[in-house]
Amino acid sequence: MTKQSTSGRVSRRTFLASAGTVGAVGLAGCTQSGSDGNGSGDGLSGTIDIAGSSTVFPLATAMAERFQTDHSGVNINIQSTGSGGGFANHFCPGRTDFNNASRPIQPEEEQACSENDVTPVELTVATDALTVVVNNDADWLDCITVEELRQIWSAEESPSTWSDVNSDWPDEPLELYGPTDASGTYDYFIEAIIGEEGPGHRQDYSATEQDRTIIQGVDGSQYAMGYLGFAYYSQNQDRVKALGVDDGDGCVEPSLETARAGEYTPLSRPLFTYVKQSSLAEEHVAEFARYWLENATSQDIVANEVGYVPLSDSDQQEAMDALEAAIEEAQG
Repeated sequence: MTKQSTSGRVSRRTFLASAGTVGAVGLAGCTQSGSDGNGSGDGLSGTIDIAGSSTVFPLATAMAERFQTDHSGVNINIQSTGSGGGFANHFCPGRTDFNNASRPIQPEEEQACSENDVTPVELTVATDALTVVVNNDADWLDCITVEELRQIWSAEESPSTWSDVNSDWPDEPLELYGPTDASGTYDYFIEAIIGEEGPGHRQDYSATEQDRTIIQGVDGSQYAMGYLGFAYYSQNQDRVKALGVDDGDGCVEPSLETARAGEYTPLSRPLFTYVKQSSLAEEHVAEFARYWLENATSQDIVANEVGYVPLSDSDQQEAMDALEAAIEEAQG
């Protein structure tokens, strides 16, 4: 359990570094004090269980921390399990109220949820710039093409050295780090870079559920490469180097600005949380979902603290309309 005051809240850099090791945050029973808090006098109480995407994990935690400042009677437990792992093992079996996801729910997951009378309500919460990182001493490249990325990560190509991809690059072994196949980041990378109808993602790489481990691996070897959500890179810019990506119109570096402008293609993507509709019958769950969306346009929380692109006003309204309709049905 973490216990923090609002005035001395652990920095997002410190949080991401430590949370990557643990992979879960138990905010149950935690209380925080702050000038903007209203305490627990509103009567809201209960437990909220959240699993899913490691990419959305820091955003969910930032929202949960603030929500509990105002509603100390609500206990929020968050696990970082990967998008697919969260759907399969927690959300669709009915064990959690929310599942965070860095890609849309798949038809087979919707079917699994349906079989357990779980109705997922999709809420878009931010935009990410999926980031390819290399070691700071990798002075032979600052930009990589989509085709070069496909060659490196495709099961069909599976080059063993950098020079196998580009003769101007070192004749040194590629050391690759990335998420597991339970991750929505893994799924999105296949869709955007390798192609869903392609040969698939190579499996001879260091796969992990923890983004911190990807940072550690790339930081530790001059000839390493990895990919992960922008938030984790943004908190570790001194340890690894982000590559610009050339999708055919020149090199574009990953940033909140390029993702917001739609220039960072094909690796900018929406981020989601899915709430179980029946859980919205409970007022504390409904209020947390509302709170998250109300703050999804916040530059301070979403961009400055966590490292993602906040929702536009129109996207926020669309998500809020879907949520309010689901709450009305659940509580009707």
